[in-house]
Amino acid sequence: MTSMPQTVATNQSDTDTDAFAEEVVLGVDTHKDTHVAAVVTVLGRVIDSKAFPTTTAGYRSLLGWARGLGLVRRAGVECTGSYGAGLTRYLLTEGVEVVEVNHPDKATRRRRGKTDTIDAQAAAQAVISGRATATAKTGDGPAEMVRMLKLAKDSAVKARTQAINQLKAVLVSADAGLRDSLASLTTPILIRRCAGLAPTDEERDGDTADVARYTLALLATRIQRLTSEVDELNRRLTAVIGAHTPRLLERMGIGPDNAAALLITAGDNPDRLGTEASFAALCGTSPVEASSGKTQRMRLNYGGDRQANAALYRIVLTRLRWHAPTRAYRDRRLAEGKTRREIIRCLKRYVAREVYPLLRPAPGNAEQQLPAAA
Repeated sequence: MTSMPQTVATNQSDTDTDAFAEEVVLGVDTHKDTHVAAVVTVLGRVIDSKAFPTTTAGYRSLLGWARGLGLVRRAGVECTGSYGAGLTRYLLTEGVEVVEVNHPDKATRRRRGKTDTIDAQAAAQAVISGRATATAKTGDGPAEMVRMLKLAKDSAVKARTQAINQLKAVLVSADAGLRDSLASLTTPILIRRCAGLAPTDEERDGDTADVARYTLALLATRIQRLTSEVDELNRRLTAVIGAHTPRLLERMGIGPDNAAALLITAGDNPDRLGTEASFAALCGTSPVEASSGKTQRMRLNYGGDRQANAALYRIVLTRLRWHAPTRAYRDRRLAEGKTRREIIRCLKRYVAREVYPLLRPAPGNAEQQLPAAA
């Protein structure tokens, strides 16, 4: 390990210390229980590395250790949206700029090997070299609230769907008399009817028909409880979105779920996205050049947040059915020889451009409507 940089005299003020201290860059390889940090000079020389626990005290110790080795203004952190989220919030509150760092590519990893220390050093060096420039997405505001509510709602919807499928599976093999009494019912009526079935008597052994009635009643009650949970989460989700970005819900085809997906992608600091093109790229709707020789063409963007991309797709499908300007645009582009898939890709790009100013907190940004003929 190389020697530490020279420290200034202890009788100098903090301002003087910052003026004379050598600037260093912090790199962090994040994990569930521990974070491995490395401090690298702006010239790329590794000073030291150390592991810290993923606790508030651990975050404080990590930053204090790094500042003891030099002036820390920037930090490259892996997985800022998951394992590194807590550290990212702490560093931002301490005035350290956090840059999102992707995992090293496979070729580099094959050459250098794989350890947590190497990954931490690579994170810092990615910031120094300019390979990593993306400002980390913060999670301390409405977008994080929406993310947690949507996570709970998606889980409840998935569990409800599973319970409905199980109820119908039990009914298929149930006693003929019970099955006939519940046949040809719509799903909501079937659930209500099953929830009203008398439970089996626990004091007697019973037969398969009794157990089937008990199982159907139990599953139906579970479905009703999950439905109430979904409704409550949807109400809270709508309230949060309406309180912070109400104009988003006013647009055609943008309901609570689609709005939530777009807000989660933008994060609580959407101003880090310099232009609407950056947001489109983040959603995977920006075209990618795929030309070679005499062939000049653009291909589908397979990157970006696929949940946001799916939300834009649902918005476009809704507008193609109910929005007259969008339908007129589709008809015009079809007459020009474009395919339906190409038209949908273009429309997703238009919607991303329209939504972008609605996500930014700056009031001076003009909203861009989808033109009558796009």
